[in-house]
Amino acid sequence: MPVRPQPAGLQRFALLVCGMALLLDAVWLMGKGLFNLGVLLPFAVGLVFVVIAWCWFPLMHRLRESAYLRSAWRWGWVGFSVWLLSVAVFWAVLLHTGRDSADIGGAAPSALIVLGSGTPGGKPSPVLQARLDTALVQAARYPDAKVLVSGGIDFSETTAEAQIMGDYLRAHGLPASRIVQEEKSTSTQENLKFSAALLLAHGVNLDVPIQVITSDFHTLRARWIARRVFYLDVGTAGAPTPLYVRYNAWLREYFAFISGWVLNEY
Repeated sequence: MPVRPQPAGLQRFALLVCGMALLLDAVWLMGKGLFNLGVLLPFAVGLVFVVIAWCWFPLMHRLRESAYLRSAWRWGWVGFSVWLLSVAVFWAVLLHTGRDSADIGGAAPSALIVLGSGTPGGKPSPVLQARLDTALVQAARYPDAKVLVSGGIDFSETTAEAQIMGDYLRAHGLPASRIVQEEKSTSTQENLKFSAALLLAHGVNLDVPIQVITSDFHTLRARWIARRVFYLDVGTAGAPTPLYVRYNAWLREYFAFISGWVLNEY
């Protein structure tokens, strides 16, 4: 079936614009030291879009000649559209759950667990800094709570995230006596599992109110994992995600949810 000539130019232009936008966004974030699936996948999709736009006319010629390629082309776009719809639904869920309260049934938590999120160049990423700033607010709100920061050595780094997180909190006035550092974890599940052992070592049982501080998009998965590793009274406080990295972080969380389900983390 021949490709209609009227919308062809518009389709090509739309692919080119979308592809360039995705590429520029990904390259800019990579320049800030962010290399994860939420950045690399848009880069790959953007590159494919630009290549399709660049090779548009030879590609359309091939499609006119091959019924098999036309079918693959149509079903490829159908599959991509269904995937995009699933991402949109997931993002709507994140938007709703990310607004959860920082209260835990009115009871003051005995401990605050702050989850790590990247330390490029040995400094907290903007996402992590937002979590730490939220932790400072919550620590002031609950002055008797221990503050446990959790995170191991990030890729290409030499200092554990928890050490950098602890340094940030101390530099902003939180007493060192309140801070506990968990420096071995490399995933959310390990964050919470290894933190549980440290809390028990510091006299905090897992049946008391405990608050997990993380990014707004991450609260749902963190809460599910915490309950799976036997935190009995857990709540969350969601830190706002900077706008320029928000949708990349939400895309990464989409795949993290799938991975967590496959690995039976919930």
